[in-house]
Amino acid sequence: MKAILALEDGTYFEGTSFTGPGESGGEAIFNTGMTGYQEVLTDPSYTGQMVCMTYPLIGNYGITKEDIESAKVHVAAFIVKECCKHPSNWRSIMSLPEYLKEAGVMGIEGIDTRALTRHLRLNGAMRGIISTEELDPVKLAEKAKQLPTMEGQNLADTVTAESCYAWLGGKPVPVDVSSGCKWSGKGPRLVLIDYGVKWNILRLLDEQGFEVLSVPSHYSEEQVRALEPDAIFLSNGPGDPAVLDQAVRNAKAYCEDLPVAGICLGHQILGQALGGKAFKLKFGHHGCNHPVMDMESKKIEISSQNHGFCVDISDCSDLKITHKNLNDETLEGFAHKTKPIIAIQFHPEAAPGPHDSCYFFARFRNLVKEATGK
Repeated sequence: MKAILALEDGTYFEGTSFTGPGESGGEAIFNTGMTGYQEVLTDPSYTGQMVCMTYPLIGNYGITKEDIESAKVHVAAFIVKECCKHPSNWRSIMSLPEYLKEAGVMGIEGIDTRALTRHLRLNGAMRGIISTEELDPVKLAEKAKQLPTMEGQNLADTVTAESCYAWLGGKPVPVDVSSGCKWSGKGPRLVLIDYGVKWNILRLLDEQGFEVLSVPSHYSEEQVRALEPDAIFLSNGPGDPAVLDQAVRNAKAYCEDLPVAGICLGHQILGQALGGKAFKLKFGHHGCNHPVMDMESKKIEISSQNHGFCVDISDCSDLKITHKNLNDETLEGFAHKTKPIIAIQFHPEAAPGPHDSCYFFARFRNLVKEATGK
């Protein structure tokens, strides 16, 4: 079925829908990962974005239950050069087209993904529309211009969990905290603020011995403190960090007397809470092969990344840079000079990606032990 992808600047690409008829729009970006498409699809940080995979063949190992990162598909649409309809993998439960159809998400193939990637690389991420219903590129480009820009959008509150849950037995389990949280005492009490968390973050925090309770993004500071946490974790998530005023105020308060860590959006929130400023990147960092330098050891880590915004802490005298992106010199991690506070912009939990940075979770565990004795 013929489909057209039209960008807001009038550039368009003709392809074929592999998910049937429909229309969808969002911010068009590219991801350089060769594998991990299922994790990309289910990463809440991609909410509102149409993801173009630069690797030419996608879908060859199908869909597996073990590799999802949230309860549903979050991308606005999926763009590939060639979609494999007949996967080969003993763990696969369905094909990529079947998975997207079931989720009601548009998928398009047959376009020149190299040309699209180059266009976005040169001109920046931009709004776009994929449609099988309207095939006039001019009209579609006009539609794309009417979509909201990623800047100014609070998307974290749209993907957060509706209620609290613990991570038990390798899965989220609802918890009633209306009369207080009944901690088991198996480890430090960690409250994770869910701005769109990936499940592998929860898995790795659990492996470090934390007793993890996840709460919705709209929880107030008073509600969080009523749970009597030993530490706070700010998760990844989608949208513009500059508009999350309440989240920033809450994070600033937690930093006064609790160990705090953040990843991706959590990093940006924490950076703003400590005096930094958030800004939009031209085309963002999306993929599994971004080189990052640990500024203390000078070791190079290959990292998994997914963010369209960054934070500038150059005026924050209480913070030190711990990680820097070697492609564009942007900030990838910081730590407080005197308090148990650390954050990184990239994804140490990988999923997909290299495991070079998994030590982040052990590092935070050690900080919590030093600060609380637990």
